[in-house]
Amino acid sequence: MTTSGAGGRPSRPATHEPSVHQLRLFLVLAEELHFGRAAQRLFLTQPALSQQIRALENRLGVDLVRRSSRRVDLTEAGRSLVPEARELVTAMERLQGVAATYARQVRGHLKIGAIGGEAFMPYVTAILAELSARHPGITMEIRSVNFVEQVYVLPRGEVDAAFLRPPLPPGLRSLHLATEPRVACLPADDPLVGQAPLTLAQLSDRVVADVPIPELREWWDYWTVNPRPDGSAVRYGPVVGDMDALLSAVARGQAIAFLPAEARRDYHRRGVAYVDVSDLPLSTAALAWLPNRDHPALTALLQAAHTVLRRNGSGYGWATT
Repeated sequence: MTTSGAGGRPSRPATHEPSVHQLRLFLVLAEELHFGRAAQRLFLTQPALSQQIRALENRLGVDLVRRSSRRVDLTEAGRSLVPEARELVTAMERLQGVAATYARQVRGHLKIGAIGGEAFMPYVTAILAELSARHPGITMEIRSVNFVEQVYVLPRGEVDAAFLRPPLPPGLRSLHLATEPRVACLPADDPLVGQAPLTLAQLSDRVVADVPIPELREWWDYWTVNPRPDGSAVRYGPVVGDMDALLSAVARGQAIAFLPAEARRDYHRRGVAYVDVSDLPLSTAALAWLPNRDHPALTALLQAAHTVLRRNGSGYGWATT
């Protein structure tokens, strides 16, 4: 026994679930009520569109449109199906959007080095937050890197990337993140503390803390301004391998040092004072990595860093006090 469909025509049994593609075509036809215009919008031929609509009607088991030589009208069933079809197509688009978002996400594990207090700097926290928001499937391990370790942690593969203070060891690629002043780190009872701001000439007779390996010479000469603007050489004293050793030597009156201005907040220690020096060159911060590394999670980190820098204009180029 058959039943009557819309318009009094015998209905036919549904043969299959309709495809979302067919429903999209039907919605465009329902808007245009003209096969030619609808086909043009859909970049299809008119016969191809008509064939798809007939296939949709067969799958649903009802007539959706009444065709004539001049126009197209929706049947009662067709008009009823429009909001349902639109809801289904919209839901499918949302589903595909969510799936595409997850498909673009990278998964993996990143080992990230950070010298001194770099892990807590605002540009670093912003970059890592951006990476987590984009790719929650990436896990991160942050490793504190001392003066000596910065030379080999990347070449040895102990970390995938590192937040360092240039000048950098040779062979690394880098992205500039920030610029800030430097300060002198003096014993708190040094008579020069009360005379700030100082000049390098006023510090010419002070012994400066040194570093333990020759590979750090260029880096430390930059940080200690060796030679000084007048050509004189720096007098080096006790050897230090990390920030705690450096600050201990300063607090005990054995040496002075030069650090990023942010050290005032990150390394507040008893017996240590930070003093502005008017002719100290600026300090820069960078994200460093080895070139030619096929590491999707590292690529995602670099993309996050570029996004944060673009969002902040020219980057984090502030003067910390």
